[in-house]
Amino acid sequence: MSEADRYNAVTYLLDRNIDAGRGNKLAFTDTVAELSYGALQTQSRKLANLLKRLGVRREERAAMLMLDTVEFPIVFLGAMRAGVVPVPLNTLLTADQYAYVLADSRARVLFVSEALLPVVQDLLGRMADLAQVIVVGKNAHGHLRFADEIARESDAFDTVATHRDEPAFWLYSSGSTGMPKGVRHLHSNLQATAETYAHQVLGIRENDVGLSAAKLFFAYGLGNALTFPMSVGATTVLYPERPTPAAMFGLMRQYGATIFYGVPTLFAAMLNDEACRNETRFAHLRICTSAGEALPEAVGKAWKQRFGVDILDGVGSTELLHIFLSNAPDDIKYGSSGRPVPGYRVRLVNETGADVADGEVGELLVDAPSAAEGYWNQRSKSRQTFEGGWTRTGDKYTRDADGRYTFCGRADDMFKVSGIWVSPFEVESALITHPSVAEAAVIAAPDKEGLLKPKAYVVPKAGASLDGLHDTLKEHVKTSIGPWKYPRWIEVVESLPKTATGKIQRFKLRSGDSA
Repeated sequence: MSEADRYNAVTYLLDRNIDAGRGNKLAFTDTVAELSYGALQTQSRKLANLLKRLGVRREERAAMLMLDTVEFPIVFLGAMRAGVVPVPLNTLLTADQYAYVLADSRARVLFVSEALLPVVQDLLGRMADLAQVIVVGKNAHGHLRFADEIARESDAFDTVATHRDEPAFWLYSSGSTGMPKGVRHLHSNLQATAETYAHQVLGIRENDVGLSAAKLFFAYGLGNALTFPMSVGATTVLYPERPTPAAMFGLMRQYGATIFYGVPTLFAAMLNDEACRNETRFAHLRICTSAGEALPEAVGKAWKQRFGVDILDGVGSTELLHIFLSNAPDDIKYGSSGRPVPGYRVRLVNETGADVADGEVGELLVDAPSAAEGYWNQRSKSRQTFEGGWTRTGDKYTRDADGRYTFCGRADDMFKVSGIWVSPFEVESALITHPSVAEAAVIAAPDKEGLLKPKAYVVPKAGASLDGLHDTLKEHVKTSIGPWKYPRWIEVVESLPKTATGKIQRFKLRSGDSA
């Protein structure tokens, strides 16, 4: 291995901060415990020694079913320091899904928060490759206890000389239409996202205090709360519970957050929460970001008007690790996903693979320095998604003459009415501009002739009158975006089915499962 190829992401993210004199700087707080950069370095070395003692070898997997507490970065960084591959898992899956992921990844060790242990307790004995279970919490319930085991270890450890193109960690995709896929990311990918989006678009700096509603097991949350702040020596507030509007507002005030990383559904909920009507300006907050789904124009403008802070809407994916199209602080157009992040190239192509013209709908392809190596044990899907230097996103977009990109929908959500493409997102965005609508989802449904037309599911705002709402909303959409795009059917529901990232699961609506 040449010296140029010798690279371990932990050296860039953590050890570099110690060399810069930030050993005593606060790196993470989870509202209960705090962790300085120096303490994190020490604990990550101990974690690497613990994995060595347990016989977990280089390139083997360490599964992480962990809440967002200070122990998460210790395990994640400590594993990579040892050349072991950490695999953070979605904390909202079912026991069957965990059984699948643990078997699929062949994890040798599982780090699990005590609160999450009951979900997987009964299946642990069936995992043939799983040698050890380490519980993060007060009671290990018959397994190894994290605090006890790490306390036994030395803080002397020589970081493994990994290759920059060596798998560093895996993230399992959300699996919204089936079992999740293991996405293999390289040691160099983390720095790639930091030095493009975080540094050149977000403009993150050492004195920032970040709060991310998206959890660390998501690609978006991992960048927000770990990669980006550590790349400049900033501070992160972790929150292990569900990110309710009241909780997010409270943490923003308590810790003086300067950056808030949210998702569209949460921004809308924070604007509409009756208990949070008195929340207005924040003295320290300077910028917000949004990803996961496109941010409706009405939500972005309402947030800016009420709080005086912009939301940088962008789009990213698990396969590309973070945001690759984004608005920028000095270049914002609400309703648009913005322009390519520096260092990324994008294309819009039609069904034959030819580039489309401005204003035409095409599938978004991205040439990214942070692209994953591929899916684990799914060669066919890897070949469909990763085409040479280009990654297929499955998102449909248009590009305007100014080079801005506007989201139309997922490739499998788009449909034509009278031969014209209809974007579910565009109809949803029009619906939520009505004062009675809090959320909306649109799918294609056949009429009595078997032709596809828009069907809407709407969640009304608290106290909204339902009298005549169906006809009112149909006219509202007609006058807002065009007469052929209005929903022929409207169903009022209490909530919409979503993934843990807040993405609407339209396939459940299409199948009639809207619970």
